[in-house]
Amino acid sequence: MKLDWEKGGGLIPAIAQDARSGKVLMVAYMNEESYAKTLKEGFAVFFSRSRNELWKKGETSGNTLKIVSISEDCDGDALLLSVEPAGPACHEGTETCFKEDPGPAISFLATLDKLIEERSINAPEGSYTAKLLADKGKLAAKKVGEEAVELALAIQGETDERVVSEAADLLYHALVGLRARGLGLNAVVKELEQRSNS
Repeated sequence: MKLDWEKGGGLIPAIAQDARSGKVLMVAYMNEESYAKTLKEGFAVFFSRSRNELWKKGETSGNTLKIVSISEDCDGDALLLSVEPAGPACHEGTETCFKEDPGPAISFLATLDKLIEERSINAPEGSYTAKLLADKGKLAAKKVGEEAVELALAIQGETDERVVSEAADLLYHALVGLRARGLGLNAVVKELEQRSNS
């Protein structure tokens, strides 16, 4: 489908969404030139209505938006940018420009997965996650086994609070175990998606 640049006077709204968590990060505008630069460079380039010029997101702050994919709506007059953000998307230093909506609760798993990935690259002193990753996942594997048993026992006869607590422990340690193998939450989600189609 051809994009309809005429409808908005040469501008099309572009919604940036975190490809990992699904959170809506920001809304800006693109003209044909900024859209072409975005496609060419692989990073979001917008058109500033107030300054009447192109601006690459993160050019000065370093908080870029790497393009994963771009989708147009059914009328060709709006764009959805699936992105990998490097740092906060909002100029005020927050993750998103939308104050009241933290995104779907499930998106926190993606945030946690990203934090574990960061710990696998930069292991801060005293980090429990870094400790779990230090021995190539042996300790994480042991903890997954322990937590799975504890969750099974909790499901059989303990309080709802204990069930939730043990499930949280198991999910966390499973994510660390995945990362120790160089994998992440997205690999599991893709597998579940494939299974749901069978």
